[in-house]
Amino acid sequence: MNTKYQRLFKKEQDEGHFWPSFTDLLTIILLCFILIFIAMMIIKSLQIEEMKKTIDQIMGVRSKLVNELQTEFNDSALGIEVDKETGAIIFDTEILFAYNKSELKPDSFQFLDEFVPKYLDILLQSGYEDYVAEIIIEGHTDRDGGYLYNLELSQDRAYSVAEYILSDDFPYKNIQQHLKDKLTVNGKSYTDFRTDDAGNYSAKASRRVEFKFRLKDEEILKKTREILKE
Repeated sequence: MNTKYQRLFKKEQDEGHFWPSFTDLLTIILLCFILIFIAMMIIKSLQIEEMKKTIDQIMGVRSKLVNELQTEFNDSALGIEVDKETGAIIFDTEILFAYNKSELKPDSFQFLDEFVPKYLDILLQSGYEDYVAEIIIEGHTDRDGGYLYNLELSQDRAYSVAEYILSDDFPYKNIQQHLKDKLTVNGKSYTDFRTDDAGNYSAKASRRVEFKFRLKDEEILKKTREILKE
């Protein structure tokens, strides 16, 4: 009998040793998961913080670029406008095109020869070029005619400007390769019309070509959203 009870007691002891060990194992596994989760959250937080710093740097670059463009062109004899918020360069199409035409005027080549190097010297100079994701030539029209007609006209005008700048006739070959890597051409038809000082629609002001730049903040914001979804 004693032997039987001893065996039962030993079995209870063995079971008692097993279950605490199994519980400890589960606790360790749970702690590992918690530590891994905390580490991932820390890494994610550091990534987001780094991206925030980069976005702040880009916002500073945007402000500097706009200021430099305004300094260069606001009082220029070229007769162009610099958007004080975005830095977009705006000039009416009469400088470049006849009414309802998309072929560049003969005297427009001299205008582009003077404007484009000055513009790109600012935009692609050391310290800015790495932040610039895209340079956009954008055509706009008035409301005369249908949407599709004006869409084609606005695209053709923007394309004509880009075609000349990238052609063998353009005298500044050294900037063409930099421009090819970043250049986009858009036509907006009459969707983004302009108004006069009284707030009324202005057909003349709406007919224009714009040079715009886009910085890399959109890519960084997209990456941040992807990190937050992980």
